[in-house]
Amino acid sequence: MLDIKLIQNDFETICAKLRKKKVDEILLEELRVISLELKSAKLLLEPLQAEQNAKSKLFPIYAKEGKDTKALQAELSDNKIKIAEALETVRNLEEKLEERATVIPNTPDDSVPLGEDENDNVEIKKVLTPKTFSFTPKEHWDLDKEQNWIDFERGVKLAKSRFSVLKNQGAKLERALINYMLDFNTARGFHEVAVPYIVNRETLMGTGQLPKFEDDLFKIDGEDLFLIPTAEVPVTNLFRDEILKIEELPLKMTAYSACFRKEAGSAGKDTRGMIRQHQFDKVELVCITTPEQSEAIFEEMLNCASDLLTSLGLPHRHLLLCGGDLGFSAAKTVDLEVWLPGQNRYREISSVSNTFDFQARRAKIRFKDENKNRLAHTLNGSSLAVGRTLIAIMENYQNEDGSISIPEVLKKYM
Repeated sequence: MLDIKLIQNDFETICAKLRKKKVDEILLEELRVISLELKSAKLLLEPLQAEQNAKSKLFPIYAKEGKDTKALQAELSDNKIKIAEALETVRNLEEKLEERATVIPNTPDDSVPLGEDENDNVEIKKVLTPKTFSFTPKEHWDLDKEQNWIDFERGVKLAKSRFSVLKNQGAKLERALINYMLDFNTARGFHEVAVPYIVNRETLMGTGQLPKFEDDLFKIDGEDLFLIPTAEVPVTNLFRDEILKIEELPLKMTAYSACFRKEAGSAGKDTRGMIRQHQFDKVELVCITTPEQSEAIFEEMLNCASDLLTSLGLPHRHLLLCGGDLGFSAAKTVDLEVWLPGQNRYREISSVSNTFDFQARRAKIRFKDENKNRLAHTLNGSSLAVGRTLIAIMENYQNEDGSISIPEVLKKYM
């Protein structure tokens, strides 16, 4: 969540940054009106409190001089009522401002480029050169006709569209990828955690999925609980409402989880294959750091995910997201897109984000620095989306006869 004091004290600067993220002008105007009302209410309260303090100090003077204090007591009583009314107004406006602030996204970092959508993202670099095939490469759903790794029809039968069943070598490859990714990340210094796939409302509030994106979540009927959209949610919230020791930071974690998303805004997109599913597997990186460590940790996480793709022999590129494509909680994001020869294009496989103190303020994640409590910085990144990695292996390692080779590093896991 944005700093309420910053919204009040430097509103125009905050708005200018939020416009870079394409925040609705109506929402910004609501924020401006409430902010001004609160400022006015505080201006009315301050002289009343000052008057109360000043007149309260007159009692010993009156007593010393032998003056009657009844009139003074009456004035203080009347003023006390006015203060109570003014305080109530201030409290109500502060609550209203905080409520509106929960649906306001994080401000983008100065390094984030201007842009409307994904078409304006900036390519930073490419890693590995895509293979040249002596035949026309197939997409993963066509390759599966030979391999029988993915059962789309039975996935729909068991649930609905955008569900699938992995079987045979496909199921083994998924398991191999999960184990390899976790081993790779722990070798880089990220300690492994296993977390619940069901979380409460406070947890989703902490990382910014609620209240704004409730329609994208699968809710448990009859309970205020939800299936997680990403392991980022429970892993970051492990330290919600805690004060950490500075010596503990950075906390570097990796976790495997299934992820559940309604994909409410994706109607008509990627209707074939496994690119966009309601349930998918992912290995996540999450870090909690001091602000001073934040940028270095961001680069470390990005390199970890990129090196993982390189170790699998998968060509990919780094994209710096523009303001219009930046996520709600993110101040800065670099996407990794893997090359899919069957589609003849790059597709997102990882997203590494620094939220600065945005999530930490919502979740009250702090650390003690020389007897002073400070907000931490939180970062998250996919390392990697397992299903999309499986697809990338199918398409990049396909052979002319329809068979699929396995990357060398995965063979001991198969």
